[in-house]
Amino acid sequence: MPKTVPMIITNTNILVKDKDSEQFKTFNMPSVDPMPNIPFYHCFAEKIAESQYYFKEFMKNLYGKKLSKYIFAIIVPDDTSKLESIFINEFFVNSGACKAVAQMPMSLALSKEDKQYVSVSKSLRSVTLEYIRNHEIIVKKQYDLNSCDVNRIISDAKVLHIDMEYDDVPVYVNNFNMNMDEYFEMGEIISPKAFMQKIAAVDVEKL
Repeated sequence: MPKTVPMIITNTNILVKDKDSEQFKTFNMPSVDPMPNIPFYHCFAEKIAESQYYFKEFMKNLYGKKLSKYIFAIIVPDDTSKLESIFINEFFVNSGACKAVAQMPMSLALSKEDKQYVSVSKSLRSVTLEYIRNHEIIVKKQYDLNSCDVNRIISDAKVLHIDMEYDDVPVYVNNFNMNMDEYFEMGEIISPKAFMQKIAAVDVEKL
């Protein structure tokens, strides 16, 4: 049975759960110069073979040389585009550092107990508001980080879906990147520690 390796694509790097502990180790690609409002891993495309080599060596240090028995459970930012998702999958599969990959946005990892909830998060380029029901994104709205209005987002969250008129739907503020201060009043704050604890136990079969 393949073993799952939880991973998180953050705003600035890649976090990989250590094999022998609940801690996450940081992978930073050497000589990468991030560009404004563009996810850092876009730069991997300029040095694809080199980037994959360094990542595979990083994984060998954590998990040994027999990497083909592992499946990466990759948690990505909520505003990850379909094209970016394809690149992320191809990058890791073709790196030779795993058997396969499965991908899930951060919003779906916030709660295992609630049948429905609202998620709000922020990346380097946008704010994402989502209504989740039965582990599926039902409604998704994105706002440009440079021009969005906080009060509008707070108001939109209250009427994101008709279900919210009849049910008491919890709101989770994803503060993984420590950048959500102005949204704290919206609901329960998920700290970086709390988020990583949720991810540490994620199983690829649940993605």
